Amino acid sequence: MIFITGGAGFIGSNFVHQWLASTDEPLAVLDKLTYAGNLENLDSVRMDARFSFAQLDICDRLRVGQLLAEHCPRAIVHFAAESHVDRSIQGPSEFIRTNVNGTFELLEAARAYVAALKGVERENFRFLHVSTDEVYGSLSATDNAFSESNAYAPNSPYAASKAASDHLVRAYARTYALPTITTNCSNNYGPYQFPEKLIPLMLLNALDEKPLPVYGDGAHVRDWLYVLDHCEALRLILERGRIGETYCIGGRAEKANLDVVRALCAVLDDMRPRASGRYAELIEFVSDRPGHDRRYAVSPAKLEQELGWRQRATFDVGIRETVRWFLEHEAWARRAGSEKDGRWFERQYATR
Repeated sequence: MIFITGGAGFIGSNFVHQWLASTDEPLAVLDKLTYAGNLENLDSVRMDARFSFAQLDICDRLRVGQLLAEHCPRAIVHFAAESHVDRSIQGPSEFIRTNVNGTFELLEAARAYVAALKGVERENFRFLHVSTDEVYGSLSATDNAFSESNAYAPNSPYAASKAASDHLVRAYARTYALPTITTNCSNNYGPYQFPEKLIPLMLLNALDEKPLPVYGDGAHVRDWLYVLDHCEALRLILERGRIGETYCIGGRAEKANLDVVRALCAVLDDMRPRASGRYAELIEFVSDRPGHDRRYAVSPAKLEQELGWRQRATFDVGIRETVRWFLEHEAWARRAGSEKDGRWFERQYATR
């Protein structure tokens, strides 16, 4: 079996669904269930005999170690993280606690667990650490996309905390021979994304006839990756990736934030038209956030060449699938966005 930390979150829950649909191998989800962790994301698999769940904090090394000894997984896939730049600007301490200290405690638990393994079980164990392209900093309009060889230059507390966790994982591989692999992905979108992030936030605001707030001039560029393509890449890397290596996972779909919002509005115009006018009329520009990186993009060339990965969804296909999913699961999205932190939008945008 395998362990999934943060498996009730956005990317983690998609990985769980895809894993159980693609293999008979059991998995155990470990999740603290903070504001963005939602057990409802896993409702459809909770009765599956291959699925188990434990609510815990990855900072609890003792409890993690007990679960490792109990279940004897062949791999840990580490998604658990605080992940929103805006929240890291408002309150960085939780990002240091979870992303840095939590990863350290998890690595220590994994190190002790692996030390007790023998033979093939020890040889086959993997620790897959899921990280972000934001550790590399910002690109100019003419720079090549980041690759695995780029130096780290994080510009937000979130990015710095993930960079620190990446360095810890590398250090444990080199110092303790822990069999780790790190991935750095571009912006994900798709089912189960928490409604504070750009696409679901804009979608729900549009449905409510609220303003669609776009930071600055809207020209900040991100590379967009459909979450199910990301999960397929992670499964491939877990099975065939080289120990100690880093793999960048990009969508080859660079879009300015304003263009993303306009594309979403166009799909909504088609799938659920407004009573009058078009959704793009709700777009409003607001003051930029501090230290806003101008452009991110990562090249998946190494992953494509070494492991043969290819994304399935273009952005045009992925955004339609995402809008369709949210329209079909609108009640979920509203519960997820209001029950745990319904004041986020007001706090974040009221003074901009």
